[in-house]
Amino acid sequence: MDFIDLRSPSEFLRDHVPGARNVPLLDNQGRAAVGLLYHKKSPEAALAYGLRLVERGLGQKLEAVLGRPVSRVEWGRIFQALASRLGRKLGEIRLETNHELASAPKVKVVYCWRGGMRSSSMAALLNLMGEGPVAVLEGGYKAYRGWVMDSVSSISGSIPLLVLRGPTGVGKTDALRNLEEVMPGSTLDLEGMAQHRSSALGDIGTSPVSQPAFESAIVARLGAMSSPPWFIEGESRKVGDVQIPLGLFQAMERGDQIQIEAPLEWRVDFLGHEYLGHPDASASLAERLPFLESRMGSEWSGRLTGGLALGRWREVAKGLLENYYDPLYLHHDRGRNFLETLRSDKPGLVGDLISLREQGATLAPPA
Repeated sequence: MDFIDLRSPSEFLRDHVPGARNVPLLDNQGRAAVGLLYHKKSPEAALAYGLRLVERGLGQKLEAVLGRPVSRVEWGRIFQALASRLGRKLGEIRLETNHELASAPKVKVVYCWRGGMRSSSMAALLNLMGEGPVAVLEGGYKAYRGWVMDSVSSISGSIPLLVLRGPTGVGKTDALRNLEEVMPGSTLDLEGMAQHRSSALGDIGTSPVSQPAFESAIVARLGAMSSPPWFIEGESRKVGDVQIPLGLFQAMERGDQIQIEAPLEWRVDFLGHEYLGHPDASASLAERLPFLESRMGSEWSGRLTGGLALGRWREVAKGLLENYYDPLYLHHDRGRNFLETLRSDKPGLVGDLISLREQGATLAPPA
């Protein structure tokens, strides 16, 4: 199915059906203006203004939906007829679409906030233009979001997991990526779904997502997984500003814990590659380092920022690892029992992890 999200860019950015394309009938400013008219003047005034805004850019919107040039001759009269119907019976009219179209091959599915006027009108317009099949997502994004929340709340805390833990810079996320290449559907990369490395500097070079988008990504990923046990990186309850669903977090705490280690100098090199490879990384780091210096003690004031300004990034990374990140890790994982300890700086890490999975797969309880 080809999902088309007709909501404004800001609504789409916060969350959307995975894989959906955003073809906003109103931009952020237009949506705000229509809402203001609705509350300050009248629904009729808001509708009339909204229709004018939509008509002004409708040709481009249709081209984005259909992937081809669209002349006004194709849609102008149909749009006017639909707009007239909306204007006569505001709040009562329902533009019917054939919900059986959803089972047709290559169907386009349009949706807005609640599956109302925006999506019904666009579906009717496209179908009347002969560009079907086009269906409406019943209940719109609101219904989809409700389904995601129900799915998240039902995640079992007994899913068998192999949990990769270890101090910052040992390459746990890289191990997940390599495992996924060898065994598709065997990994849950929470940091990738959150677009955050789960540390004080974890959003440098990334674009962290909202809680709803994080949950959408988790539900979509779980639907694409192979049979457990699955590999996952050990996290605290939060990854940046988003929270891991309770059932999944409980499964992480109950899963088989695997410690990943690497020498300090190897980790320094890894972090340099991970962070400094992004545009504007040095500027972003310079903004964040004073906070970390304050957490590390007054004797560190200016040392990290000064070292970075002089290009001594290895000294900065080493100071952060030894005096900030490693103590945090040791405190967090103190007393944890590990099934195995493996080295990421040695060849064979992926093979060793797969062997551990195969050894335990027959003993793993059902999800």
